[in-house]
Amino acid sequence: MEVTEQRTYTAVIGLEFHVHLATRTKMFCGCRVAYGDPPNTHTCPVCLGHPGALPVTNEKAIELGVRAGLALNCDVARRSVFARKNYFYPDLPKGYQISQYDAPICTGGHLDVPVGEETIRVGITRLHLEEDAAKNVHVGTSGRMHGSVGSLVDFNRGGTPLMEIVTEPDIPSPEAARATANHLKEILRAVGVSEADMEKGQLRCDANVSIRNPDGSFGTKTELKNMNSFRFVERGLAAELARQREILEGGGRVTQTTLHYDPETDEVHELRSKEYAHDYRYFPEPDLLPLELTDAWVREVRGSLPELPDQMRARFVEQYSLSPYDAGVLTSDRDLAAYYEAVAAGPVDPKQAANWITVELRARLNEAGMEISEARVSPERIIELIGLVDDGTISRAAAKDVLDRIFTSGESPSAVVEREGLAAMGGDELSGVVDEVLAANPEEAGRVRDGDQKVIGFLIGQVMKATRGGADGGRVRGLILEKLGS
Repeated sequence: MEVTEQRTYTAVIGLEFHVHLATRTKMFCGCRVAYGDPPNTHTCPVCLGHPGALPVTNEKAIELGVRAGLALNCDVARRSVFARKNYFYPDLPKGYQISQYDAPICTGGHLDVPVGEETIRVGITRLHLEEDAAKNVHVGTSGRMHGSVGSLVDFNRGGTPLMEIVTEPDIPSPEAARATANHLKEILRAVGVSEADMEKGQLRCDANVSIRNPDGSFGTKTELKNMNSFRFVERGLAAELARQREILEGGGRVTQTTLHYDPETDEVHELRSKEYAHDYRYFPEPDLLPLELTDAWVREVRGSLPELPDQMRARFVEQYSLSPYDAGVLTSDRDLAAYYEAVAAGPVDPKQAANWITVELRARLNEAGMEISEARVSPERIIELIGLVDDGTISRAAAKDVLDRIFTSGESPSAVVEREGLAAMGGDELSGVVDEVLAANPEEAGRVRDGDQKVIGFLIGQVMKATRGGADGGRVRGLILEKLGS
C-alpha cells in the first residue's frame, strides 16, 4: 500500500507599514499637508525638487516618530542620519527620496497582538522617517497603470512626513496579520501620531510572505504591495499562501516576485519579478545634519504618552469587570472608550453599559456610517435609558425602540416614552394577559407545570406578542412560573 507523505506548511509573514504623520506641514518644507484639495496646490521649490532649494527638518515629525517608537517598545537612537535613496520615477521630482537607511531613529520593539483567545508577540525590526512621494493618478477604467491611457502626477502628497515600520516575520497567519495591522492602528491613533485612515492614504501596508519548508528553513518570499484595507490584507495573504502551497504541492518552485491582490477576483497577479534587491545607492543626505536627541528630551516625550490600548484594555477588565472581548471593543477607539467611561461613571451597572454601547449603539453607528464623536445621543441619555429599564419603566425591547428615536433626535428617553406610550404594562394588567395566554395554551402550560422548562420561552413570546413588546421579559417569566407553581 502506497503511503502519501503529508507535508506541513507554515506561513511566515512580515508587514511593512507606511504611515503619514499628523503634522500641519511637510517633512522638509512649510507646505501644508492636506487631503482632497485640488492637485498641485500645496507645493514649493523644496518639495518640487528645484535646484538649490534646501530642506529643513520638521521638528514635530521627529517628536511623533519618537512617540510611535516608544509606544512600540523600541529603542530610540540618540543619533540618527537621513540618507538619499536614489531611484527614478515620475512621482519623485529630485530623483531621490530623503529617507533613513543604516541609522534609523528607532529599532528593536515589539507588539503584543490579541488574536482570538491568544496573544502573539510581533517584533519590530525598525522604524524610520522619510518623505512621501507624490501621487500618480492613472487615467483609465482600472485606476492602475496597466490598461491606463495616461498618468498624471499630484505633488500635494510629495514631501508629506512618512514613517515606515517594519515587523519581524513573526506573523503566523493572515488572520494574525489583520489583527497586527488593527492593533498598530489603535496604538498610533491613541498616542496622536497619525489618524491612520487608509481611505485617505494615511496608512499603507505591504506584506512579505513565504512558506516555511518542512525542514524548518525559510521558503522563497514574495511581496504583496499596496493593500488598501485590513480586510484585503487578510484576504490577499490567504490567496498568496494558497498559490504558494499549490506550486509546492505540484513540485514547482516559488520565485521571488512582487504581487498585486485583486479583491474582485480574489486572486494575486505578478507586477514584476524581483530576483535581486534594488541598488538604491544610499548615501548620507549632505543638506541635513544628523539628528541628535538628548536623554532628557526622550524622557519628556515618554512622559507625555497617554494610556496605551493594552494598558486601557487591562484596566477595563479589572475596573469594570468586563470580558476581554468587550474591553477590546471599547478600547479599540479612544473616543468610544471615553464615551463608555462617561456612561459607566453614572448610576448604572458597568456590564450593562458595555452591552448597550458595544451591541446596540455601535450597530446604529455602523448602519449610519458614523463615528461615536458624531453621535447625537449623549452619555447622559444612555444612562437615563438604562435607568428606565432597571426601574421597570420600560422593557428592554421597548428601550431599543427608544434608542432608535433618540439616536436621531438626541432627545430625552423619558420624553419619548411618555409621548409614544412605551411604558411597561402595569402589574395587574400584565397578570391578566399572562392568564389569557396560559388559558389559550393549556398543553404548553401543563408541560411547564410538570417541570419542563424548555417551552417557557414559547409562553413568554406569546405574552410579548400580546403586549406588543410592552412587558418586561423577566417579569413575564416570573409571573408564569408563579401562576404554574413551578
